[in-house]
Amino acid sequence: MSPPDVRASGAGRGTLWGILALLRSTLPEVLRAIAPLVGAVCVLQATVVHAPLGQFLQFLVGAALVAAGLVLLFAGIGHGVLPMGRFIGAELPRKGSPWLILGVAGAMGFVTTLAEPDVLILAAQVEAASDAGPGRLALIGLIAAGVALFTAAALARVVLGVGLRPMLAVALAAMIGLSLVAPARWVPIAFDAGSVTTGVLTAPVLLALSLGTSAVLAGRAGSLDGFGLLGLASAGPVVVVLLVGWLR
Repeated sequence: MSPPDVRASGAGRGTLWGILALLRSTLPEVLRAIAPLVGAVCVLQATVVHAPLGQFLQFLVGAALVAAGLVLLFAGIGHGVLPMGRFIGAELPRKGSPWLILGVAGAMGFVTTLAEPDVLILAAQVEAASDAGPGRLALIGLIAAGVALFTAAALARVVLGVGLRPMLAVALAAMIGLSLVAPARWVPIAFDAGSVTTGVLTAPVLLALSLGTSAVLAGRAGSLDGFGLLGLASAGPVVVVLLVGWLR
């Protein structure tokens, strides 16, 4: 049996310690984030609501599980998702194909939206509330398609050096115009569809991809050129859902 690779084991230990350090640094932030919610519920429980003890204890256990899940989620995003997104964004311009950049950006926007928890929750709630709107799978697909199209358009802005204001003006005009002609029941769904896209998964992936791309392209205003993508990506589902509702 060959001896173990000392360098590999050392790298593994370094990675493990890095993950543990990231977990320790993330825990206080998570506790500060959920403390106001837990505190507010505790005050309401003691003064107004007076829920059964079992239900209140169930809430506390659920809050603890949420805290643990957020710690792992944020640690995973910071340790793996963001660095990989920046690497992909930085490598794409070196391939010399703008179409490759836009295709990858659209694909990343689509697949991350399919897995976004906020999107899944919204689609399930819309389906449970009424059968008059789009179905669960149809709504998820429309939201993902809107994010994909507008993510590609937003990254094209970075590649071509186009200003953000004209694209925002077009997107807002489309949203307002379609809101006036689409069925009334589709309008609130569409705007909620835009708001749930900037969740814990989609936002860091797309932001890292955009910042990595803008940091490499010469003649741009540094990584600041990469901002604005999330705003345009959020407008995509609104436009697509309203458009489908109008044409349906």
